[in-house]
Amino acid sequence: MKVFVEEQKFSRWIILAIMLIPLIAGIASLFIEDKESLGLNQEGVLGLTFTFSIVALVLLFILSIQLKTKIDEQGIYYQFFPIHFSQKFISWGDLKSCEVIKYNSLTQYGGYGYRISFFKNKGTAINIGGDHGIQLVMKSGKRLLIGTQKQEDAKTVLQAYKSKYTLNEK
Repeated sequence: MKVFVEEQKFSRWIILAIMLIPLIAGIASLFIEDKESLGLNQEGVLGLTFTFSIVALVLLFILSIQLKTKIDEQGIYYQFFPIHFSQKFISWGDLKSCEVIKYNSLTQYGGYGYRISFFKNKGTAINIGGDHGIQLVMKSGKRLLIGTQKQEDAKTVLQAYKSKYTLNEK
């Protein structure tokens, strides 16, 4: 029995970049004010406090984001927290096809995260980073792309269970 397990989070440099932009803007706004009120007036302090609070909330949200994927003999489990509070499951019997593909997140899905494509036949993508994903096509025609950083491991496990989902192609 082969099992594929992967847990992904956003990289630290992405989180740092997202944090620094509003922080720099908030601090810079204090220096743009006239020299007398440089952070001493109530509006400046409230504005800076508001900026830091928003950045802290966004940071907590981004730090909580996780993509968990598991593939075993039953099927494919995935969870994109905090969108999904519990694991989602797709059995091999529900799949028409399944493969690891290379894709462009920005041009095909508009970026990373939980994405719904407006392009024909793309479906939904759940990804954290990179350019490889597990493309699932359900019997219903619905499509789901689950991003992976371990494409070779995913290919190996999918190959081991190929007979379970290729039976559905007929």
